[in-house]
Amino acid sequence: MGKTVTVVGGGLAGTEAAWQLAQRGYSVRLYEMRPVRKTPAHVTDRLAELVCSNSMGSTLPDRALGILKNEMLRMGSFVIRTAFKHALPAGQALAVGRDEFADEITGSIAAHPRIELLRQEITAIPEGPTILATGPLTSDALTRAVQSLTGPYLYFYDAMAPIVTSESIDTSIAFRRNRWDKAGSEGTDDGDYLNCPLDQTQYESFVDALLAAPRLELSGADKELERYFEGCMPIEALAQRGKDALAFGPMRPVGLHDPKTGRRPFAVVQLRQDNVAGTLYNLVGFQTNVKWGAQADILRMIPGLQDAEFVRLGQMHRNTFINSPTLLRPTLQFKERDDLFFAGQITGTEGYVGSALGGLLAGINMARLLTDEPPMQLPRAAMSGALFHYITHASPDDFQPMKSNMGLLPPLPERVRNKRQRYAAYADRAKNELENCLCQIGFSPVSC
Repeated sequence: MGKTVTVVGGGLAGTEAAWQLAQRGYSVRLYEMRPVRKTPAHVTDRLAELVCSNSMGSTLPDRALGILKNEMLRMGSFVIRTAFKHALPAGQALAVGRDEFADEITGSIAAHPRIELLRQEITAIPEGPTILATGPLTSDALTRAVQSLTGPYLYFYDAMAPIVTSESIDTSIAFRRNRWDKAGSEGTDDGDYLNCPLDQTQYESFVDALLAAPRLELSGADKELERYFEGCMPIEALAQRGKDALAFGPMRPVGLHDPKTGRRPFAVVQLRQDNVAGTLYNLVGFQTNVKWGAQADILRMIPGLQDAEFVRLGQMHRNTFINSPTLLRPTLQFKERDDLFFAGQITGTEGYVGSALGGLLAGINMARLLTDEPPMQLPRAAMSGALFHYITHASPDDFQPMKSNMGLLPPLPERVRNKRQRYAAYADRAKNELENCLCQIGFSPVSC
């Protein structure tokens, strides 16, 4: 096949797109600027590095992210297949060993005979068939180039959760249990999460310290653009909404009973395994922009973390996304240029799975475009199609990134009052609608 496709960005979307094209016989130039040019969030030069949480969300077949993963596996997703290969204990969620996952993605891409991996920054939009998957940390130079094509960018700020060594967690205080006492992924009764319990006095002292803590200051034009995205709000910003906000948010104790007391704590901090060896744990939902010195002191106020050794403290970085409702078709093509696709978080799909989904559809549709087939538009009743319908049909005046959720799906023809039955009906319909769509175009996933 004669044409070479340029893919810019070596994250989840870019690697997925490159793989889909290469497996279909196309030559791909995949550009990744790291390590030549670093970002505020990445710490390695590996492709598909997971920079925030290591969780890809629910695996339950009747939950939004569970439905989406199953749809992506049906379409032959390289990223999701690899993620399951490196799954860690996390109850009914897909947590991934981030190092092993990135190593395999990087090795597979670098070894592919039809992918040329180029470690350099792209500062202008390439001509010819192109997929821009530069993510929320697009470089300033390329941001300006894209902005000249698309118009104003929108910004929000994203914050990363701290990671501690497992041996520094005091397990005489922290207890291992999943919510509602559900068994862990190995079938034990102990569960996959470590839980640090707080009584009311401890919780209020923690919140007081958090609210008084110094934060990393944003400067220049960035300060005027500061926005917190609801799905990844820093804990100090959430605490400002009220003293109980954290206890009803990331520190909610529902479904957990401390085996040492037999009672539900006033609040808990959950820790989830972050690597295969089980030597690292991340603080679930504890993204923060508190200055590092003060941050470590405050986090050590949490019972069980009084001697915590932090391998990464929280930080906040700028995320960038385009106004997709005015710029993109549901096929992810730029409205003014058929052979230019956008994919990943730069389009306003939030989260790892949504990012990879964009690369999957962009790669498939670029291949279809190059063989004079009409690009595939996923059905709105499928979770994948619902997400792309949202980012291309939302109000452009107040467009914000969105993670897959059941609210994106069109209503069922008949009302189902029972939530579990309703979600099961949504899942069944999504599966059938996607299957009908794929069958109509004779789609078969490429071999992995």
